[in-house]
Formats: sequence, C-alpha cells, structure tokens
Amino acid sequence: MACLNGAGWIAAEDAADADLIIINSCGFIESAKQESINAVLLWRKRYPDKKILLAGCLAQRYAKELAESLPEADLLFGNTDLGGIIGAAAQTLGVEAGVVETGGRTLPAEGEGSHTGNRPLLSLPGSAYVKINEGCNNRCTFCSIPLIRGSLRSRSITHVFAECRELLGRGIRELCLIGQDIGSYGKDFSGAKSLLPGSLLPDLLEALSELKGDFWVRLLYIHPDNFPLPILDIMERDKRFLPYFDLPFQHGSEKILAAMNRRGNAEIYLNLIKTIRSRLPGAVIRSTFLLGFPGETEDDFRALLDFQDKARLDWLGCFTYSREEDTPAYAMKPRVPKKLAAERKRIVEERQISISEKQMDPFVGKDFDVLVEEAVDEEEGLYLGRIYCQAPEVDGAAVISDTGTVSAGDRHLAPGSMVRGRVVGRAGVDLELKITGKS
Repeated sequence: MACLNGAGWIAAEDAADADLIIINSCGFIESAKQESINAVLLWRKRYPDKKILLAGCLAQRYAKELAESLPEADLLFGNTDLGGIIGAAAQTLGVEAGVVETGGRTLPAEGEGSHTGNRPLLSLPGSAYVKINEGCNNRCTFCSIPLIRGSLRSRSITHVFAECRELLGRGIRELCLIGQDIGSYGKDFSGAKSLLPGSLLPDLLEALSELKGDFWVRLLYIHPDNFPLPILDIMERDKRFLPYFDLPFQHGSEKILAAMNRRGNAEIYLNLIKTIRSRLPGAVIRSTFLLGFPGETEDDFRALLDFQDKARLDWLGCFTYSREEDTPAYAMKPRVPKKLAAERKRIVEERQISISEKQMDPFVGKDFDVLVEEAVDEEEGLYLGRIYCQAPEVDGAAVISDTGTVSAGDRHLAPGSMVRGRVVGRAGVDLELKITGKS
C-alpha cells in the first residue's frame, strides 16, 4: 500500500469504485489456501468486469499452477519483492493474464522510510506490527514457511529503531514485534557481537529502551528452542516491554517433537515456563499445539494433555496437521485420520477453556493500563480494549465501562488511547474493567 500510494495510486473505500482489486493470500496450510482461492472466486463473482491481482504467499508458492487453473485472477504476484507491486498493478490493468516473476527481498531496504513507519496501518487503533525479520532457519518438518518465505533475513537495529520511532510519533501506543521466529533475530548477521551468541533480540530491545514515551512493546512468536533469556533482564528493568510471550511449543511428546525437528521436550519447555514466571511475576504465555502429526499415538496425545495440564498456558491456539507438499513430513507415516485429529483438537480446546479462565482470575481486583480499541456505546460509556495480557485479535478482550471518571468531552476513551482501569470481574475469558483515570 505504501508503494502504491507513493506511485500515485489511490485506495478506494469501496471495491465498486476501484479499478483494481488486490487479494492478499496465505499458503501455509490447506484451509488457508482454500480460503484464499475462495476469496478470488467471491470477488470475481461480485465484480466480473474488474481486474483482480492475487498477491502474497499462495501466489508465490503456486504461481505456475494457479496461472493455469485460476483464470479468475488476472495476474499473480508473489511476496519476495514488495516494491514490484507498482509494476504488477499497472500490468494487471494493461495486459493479458500472466505471472509476475519476483525476486529479491521481502523486507524494506534500508532508508525506505515510506515503507516503514509512514506506511498505511491496517491494525487496530493504537497498535502497529513491526516486522523485524523474515524467513526461518528452524526447518520444522511440517512447515512450508521456508518454502514460501525463504531463510532467515533480519533488518538492522537502526532500521527497526527508526520505524518504531516514526510509529510512536504518529501516536501508536503498542509496538508488536513480529517475524517467523523473532528469537532468531540477527543470527544471520555475520560477525555481529551480541548479548547472547547468535541472537540480537536482546540488543534490539536495549536499543528500543532508549525511545522516550509511554508505550508498550509486545513480542510475538519466539520459537521456544531459541528463547534468548537475556530479554528477561531487560523486561525487569523496563516495564514497557510486556511480560507476554508467544511460544509455539506444538507438542508435549518427545517422540513427536523430534519428528517435527524440534530440539526441546516437555521437561525443557516446562522449565522455560517456570523460569519466565519466576523472573516476571504476572507473565502471560500463549502457545500453539499441532494435533494429528504423522505417528501421533494415543500415548503421544496423553503426553500432550499432561503437558497442557502442567504448563497452565494462559492462551492456546490449536490446529490439525496439514500435509504440505515438499515438506519432510509429507511422506511420513503412519498418518493420523483427519477425523481423529479433529477430535483430539476439540478435546484440547475444551480443556483449555477452564485453564484460561483460571489464569485470568488473578487479574481481578487489580489496576492496569488499558488500550481502547472500539467504542461500543459512547452514551452508555461502554468500550472494548485490551490490557497487557491480551494480544491483538487472538486473546480475550477487556470490556470497559466508564463510570464518569473520564468525561465524555475529554475524549480520553477514543480508540487508540490508553487509560487506567480496574478489573472488576471476569466473563468467560474476557475481563470487565471500570475506568479509574488517565493512563
């Protein structure tokens, strides 16, 4: 969007007014691939005469196949050279269907400010995602990300710092650092001196701690085998770095973890959780579990349930194994029937509900900063937002009520603002807050 804006293109509020419809796609697992294709079919049906450009991971991974089998898309554009979108958009309007051959990088080049802190933001008010690295070297046997995104490539600390500074200057209150594995940030820098051999994530956080102002920094997706413990020292000193950790453990069976090409086991991962929680009281941990990986037996499933009970994860997402071409696990046997994998997923998710509810109970009766996201009913003083234990879109919400402490005319409850509130109750996994004053 930043590239197109800079080239003179104007984003339409309504697709009916657009000359070109760009559909961003995912190619990670089968359900995401089907969702992306369905989106193309839907928009083609709605607007049969408009040009449609299919962009993103699915277009990158299956360019030739889709060019032959998906005539509903006028052009395919991958994800390796985002600056090429300008030529691709122009090509879509001017020539016959085809594929744009992309090459180069997925991260903005140093100095491309228009693609960083000044870019259009599609995230929730007050929050922004900052990609610090791209690609992955972990090579989990089930994962297609290296096939789509390539090997690890990190941005420089200087570049990330500049983007974060620009975003804070725009009024952003929450910076969400993202990547396929941000624990590996900087491992691709040759000869780099780091606080932790191989990882420069602690160095990046040290640099960001020099930024002035009242804001949050949230770390999303750290591979548990690559967790850089020195970041806990920084979080102890600077409370703006939220004690929220997204650690995709994936399983609790040592046999299955080894088959996934992961180095950890239940004991190692439980010790990591214990270390985090002992160092940072109030730490919140989100994870993901993968059910139905080839060879997963009832004993393996029971090991996962045992790990779930002991880990007491605050938040958990589950998905069933998707057999992806060109990944090592594609040929692994025995395969777990999809129906059985789905049933195991259901069991884990149901068990997690009560765990997450109990994990939220200690927040009741305490005061927290609240990032306001949506005004549900301004007349009644009802809003939705998040406190530090809730990441954007994936966790529970903070249901906020203003009892008059903050005047309506003061507009301190505008989406994107931050106020102070007390958690007065829990409704399921959501928290109920009363506003107590300005943040």
